[in-house]
Amino acid sequence: MICALGSAVCFGTASVLQAVATRATTPGTGSGVDPALLLRALRQWRYLAGLALDGLGFLLQIVALRSVPIYAVGAALAASLAVTAVVAARLLRVRLSGVEWGAVGVVCAGLAMLGLASGAEGDRTGSTTLRYVMLGIAVAVLALGAVAGRLPDRGRALALGLGAGCGFGVVEVTVRLIDDVSPGALLANPATYALLVGGGAAFLLLTSALQRGSVTTATAGMVIGETIGPALVGVVWLGDRTREGLGWLAILGFAVAVAGALALARFGEAPGASLE
Repeated sequence: MICALGSAVCFGTASVLQAVATRATTPGTGSGVDPALLLRALRQWRYLAGLALDGLGFLLQIVALRSVPIYAVGAALAASLAVTAVVAARLLRVRLSGVEWGAVGVVCAGLAMLGLASGAEGDRTGSTTLRYVMLGIAVAVLALGAVAGRLPDRGRALALGLGAGCGFGVVEVTVRLIDDVSPGALLANPATYALLVGGGAAFLLLTSALQRGSVTTATAGMVIGETIGPALVGVVWLGDRTREGLGWLAILGFAVAVAGALALARFGEAPGASLE
């Protein structure tokens, strides 16, 4: 759980740096996913620093996913919005309202409940069918980004955010589906390709969502996509459980943490101020 929280700190801080960097780039001519936007953002040192934090956060996420249930890790990752809010308040001098500070506290309370209630990760390795399903979802996420530009502004933001969340959710699940990291086993495992496609598609969609449309709507969609679906997969197909008699506390903590994160959805993008 400490690794999951450390991952949230890394992702939350990275989002501040990446949001400022993407706003400083020249927008493309399309309204959907723009791969060239990612290339332009990579020229910004803040975006590169954010990617470094993302890399560290991903390593901590892997450790967490191999030790605690997916629902606990997913809620912790959604809580990165609380980290973003606090970092933006300090570095960018963004004023948080009393309600938003309350939402930060609600997220922390939800995570505390999850920490008390969560048991060990499930002992099921997942079927071959589940691995191919994850690969199919990853490809679908990439296709979703290709058609997002045809949607109205609000629908486009929601589609990009939900797609990014589903992509990150695929990464959460596939980490558990990779039990042999030898080169031959990795190449033969559909979950490996699902992880790469899902993670890459999620980054593309999220980068576009940060620059176009309603960031609050996009971030809310991302939180939903990366928490609810993966949590259900972990419980139903991978055997994730809670401590004896504390299932109600885990459900309550999960709901509270996600609700608090949704209340902080506007911090999916920090304001376009300059970092000193």
